[in-house]
Amino acid sequence: MKIISTKNAPAAVGPYSQGIMVKDTLYVSGQIPYVASTMTVAGVDIKSQTKQSLENVLAIVTEAGLVKENIVKCGVFMQDLSMFKDMNEVYAEFFGDHKPARFAVEVRRLPLDVLVEIDAVVVK
Repeated sequence: MKIISTKNAPAAVGPYSQGIMVKDTLYVSGQIPYVASTMTVAGVDIKSQTKQSLENVLAIVTEAGLVKENIVKCGVFMQDLSMFKDMNEVYAEFFGDHKPARFAVEVRRLPLDVLVEIDAVVVK
């Protein structure tokens, strides 16, 4: 097991790692839409927050020596599923023709009251 950590994604704010690599599989912890350099939320709307959360996931994937196309599954946690269409638009643009398995659920509350959090499973 190898801990994956990068300054290009927000530092873990609790007792967890940004990512854990086990053999050929990387598990990326849920990424909220914080800009790593400022530790502030990237915008107030679901589109900007989704984009930043995905960029944070990708920063950890890249640190592990992998690429976006290695992502096989994402979990999307949203405060309000009525924003699904806008989240999905950004998600589709981010991944293009690559379509990992995914789930999206509404949750009552997310850390620091952000609108979205995204995790990923990545295979080499």
